Amino acid sequence: MTTSAVVEYEPSTRTYRLPPEHAACLTRAAGADSVAPTTQIIPLLATVEAPVIARFRDGGGVAYSEYRDFHRRMAEMSGTVNDAALLEVIVPLVPGLADRLRQGDDVADIGCGSGHAINLLAAAFPASRFIGYDFSEEGIGAARREAQAMGLRNATFELRDVTDLGEHDRFDLITAFDAIHDQAHPAAVLAGVADALRSDGVFLMVDIQASSRLEDNLDHPLGTFLYSVSTMHCMTVSLPLDGDGLGTVWGEQKARDMLAEAGFASVEAAHVDADILNTYYLARKS
Repeated sequence: MTTSAVVEYEPSTRTYRLPPEHAACLTRAAGADSVAPTTQIIPLLATVEAPVIARFRDGGGVAYSEYRDFHRRMAEMSGTVNDAALLEVIVPLVPGLADRLRQGDDVADIGCGSGHAINLLAAAFPASRFIGYDFSEEGIGAARREAQAMGLRNATFELRDVTDLGEHDRFDLITAFDAIHDQAHPAAVLAGVADALRSDGVFLMVDIQASSRLEDNLDHPLGTFLYSVSTMHCMTVSLPLDGDGLGTVWGEQKARDMLAEAGFASVEAAHVDADILNTYYLARKS
């Protein structure tokens, strides 16, 4: 910590000091400004180095089951943003959404993981009905436990492969928080989302803020991290499912193209100060 200039050392007193400006982005007390939850992904990726190298030689990918404790770490990373901004900043990105949720909307979250975003929304808008879909038993289990602990009766969670969502004209709002690029068949997922939305519904897709063109990302402040995560996780977990291997840095151009192909007529992009990783896409069918 000292030789990397994170911690300061005073030789005369043999004491160490964490400067306030460093603590501001390293401690959990910093909330959404903390990079600590995100950087926990790095040692996690180190545990799959050998199988990823083997897949480069032999083909295929590394299954989700190889990433121990993945959902807890992802939940902490996304939780800091959602705790800080979901209700007061992210929901208002969609004009009139808060009022509709107060009156009672049907909402689904695709790839909900541990379900914290849905539970926050369900607690804030008791008149609306929320459901989270994920194919991870670990994630769905954590989501259900949190919902029960919060006493929520309007939040449910279902084990489901969202590649075949199988819903039509059911939801007023569908969300996907940093999940679409991980899907084995993202085009099929997006088409299913469009079909599941009502005609006046909104799809809020939160995904990585980057360009689809490598040359545009050469000076990206998080470029090295994003491409590393893509190689070591997001692409490789798709491949064992005979997936497309879209990758973390699919970028805004590709995202817009795929949303249009799925049936969304209009797409707006917004950004949130509390979230330096993602772009917030607001997609509508008309």
